[in-house]
Amino acid sequence: MNQTVSPEASRAAHPVSALPAASGFDYTSQVAIVGAGPVGLTIANYLGQWGIEVLVIEKLDALINYPRAIGIDDEALRTVQSVGLVERVLPHTTPWHAMRFLTPKGRCFADIQPMTDEFGWSRRNAFIQPQVDAVLFEGLKRFANVRTLFSRDLSGFSQDDTGVTLTLTGPDGLTETVRSQYLVACDGGNSFVRRTLDIAFEGKTAPNQWIVIDIANDPLGTPNVYLCCDPLRPYVSAALPHGVRRFEFMVMPGETEEELGQPQNMRKLLSKVLPDPDRVELIRKRVYTHNARLAARFRAGRIVLAGDAAHIMPVWQGQGYNSGMRDAFNLAWKLGLVVRGISQIELLDSYEQERKSHAKAMIDLSVLAGHVLAPPKRWQGAVRDGVSWLLNYIPSVKRYFLEMRFKPMPQYTQGVLVQPDGVAAENSPVGRMFIQPTVHTEAGDSVLLDKVIGSRFAIIAWGSNPLWGLSEAQIAFWRALGTQFIQVLPDVQMQGAREVPDGVVRVGDCTGRLKEWFGRYPASIAVVRPDRFVAGLAIPQTLGRVSDGLHTALAIRTPRPAAPAR
Repeated sequence: MNQTVSPEASRAAHPVSALPAASGFDYTSQVAIVGAGPVGLTIANYLGQWGIEVLVIEKLDALINYPRAIGIDDEALRTVQSVGLVERVLPHTTPWHAMRFLTPKGRCFADIQPMTDEFGWSRRNAFIQPQVDAVLFEGLKRFANVRTLFSRDLSGFSQDDTGVTLTLTGPDGLTETVRSQYLVACDGGNSFVRRTLDIAFEGKTAPNQWIVIDIANDPLGTPNVYLCCDPLRPYVSAALPHGVRRFEFMVMPGETEEELGQPQNMRKLLSKVLPDPDRVELIRKRVYTHNARLAARFRAGRIVLAGDAAHIMPVWQGQGYNSGMRDAFNLAWKLGLVVRGISQIELLDSYEQERKSHAKAMIDLSVLAGHVLAPPKRWQGAVRDGVSWLLNYIPSVKRYFLEMRFKPMPQYTQGVLVQPDGVAAENSPVGRMFIQPTVHTEAGDSVLLDKVIGSRFAIIAWGSNPLWGLSEAQIAFWRALGTQFIQVLPDVQMQGAREVPDGVVRVGDCTGRLKEWFGRYPASIAVVRPDRFVAGLAIPQTLGRVSDGLHTALAIRTPRPAAPAR
């Protein structure tokens, strides 16, 4: 079930001779990534497809093969889609995965089963992380400009005005040096990079631990995730792909991992959830401590923190993994523009501006969910059960849980965006992720919208010519960024004879979702960033002004192009 990749396989896939080393260094790259977890691997795939030289450095001798995260959301799947690997990941997922909170007597008081797919994928999905990590790693084989080094321990680093120098200890105890323009630290919650930079990691460590037990050939077989709020010992029962069942039990005061691992105690734990606790196929058991911490800074010069190195959170909403994937999507394209010399390094400031507050919101949500599952005081559990019983009969409250409206969606109010004049941020789609419906292409294919966009900017116009409001210089600026210009038409109009401007792609709105989206706002053109967030909203007559604002927000090195004369 679990897939591992050896250092030998890594070297075969990514030969260290693929990129020349500069004089005095063992390895050179444009971007060095410390940590071959999902965040580091995703960033490496994204930069790899942009042709950027990447070196991934991992201290272990193989990818981690034990189960960790078990929930991947629609935003994370959209990120995987952006690097061309989503079709290889989907077989390792269970879509439309419901989460149900149960009272000690088994009554469901919160049933979370969001059925929305506004971003192209199921909102909640179960998965087994090592299998998806292996897909991300294998994806790096596509790029001769990406290398991976296993069994390398980062022992020191320094930075100057032109790059970062890293000192590694290799598998034979030999010292190696790396020179890179930028360093991305994806080295986990105990990040050596963050600690060396003396960046505070503020927050709390939960007072209790949890033992996680993964079992093959699922002895229950029931779908979805159940969180039982039992005051004697709260537990979680989760169905995973490929017939795997995960149980998580709270470690009570005075208990130790060694004691719980004894056969008689394991049997006692499993007897709470199985009629025959002796008849199981154990994959692995581990004890975890839940932390809720946030780095004081995400960037120090040419060094950037991402994933668990920047924030860690309890598992109860499955957002640790997904928050890291949001980091990867937000950071990768910005880093790509900076490395290619299109944007100045100041663009990287927007990464922390946009990601830090949302990471904090997801930490708070995860802590709250943990308190619902295991209230600090027993009387709070009794209040929870009584109030939840009443609220479950109020339709608006039921929808609030069913549609997962309590989950704070990312919305950026500063960074790489231009808010429309006179519109409150909370009422604007700017700073929010753009939808991804199915569209029809000129060739008659039905595809998700991102298939048309690719890993680039997009200027998407409802009905009109997306070039009309731009000067020739502004069009040249957007084309230099690789922007996809898209004209959206009602699907029935795709069959009519219509002149299409050079460089513009037409798509048919076969679901009506794009018409409905544009119909909510006094605008007909959306400027969409490579991470699918709306950077600006306009009508043809105001698109030039929005373009100028984004030229500034992107910290572009070249002078701003002149607005069109009309």
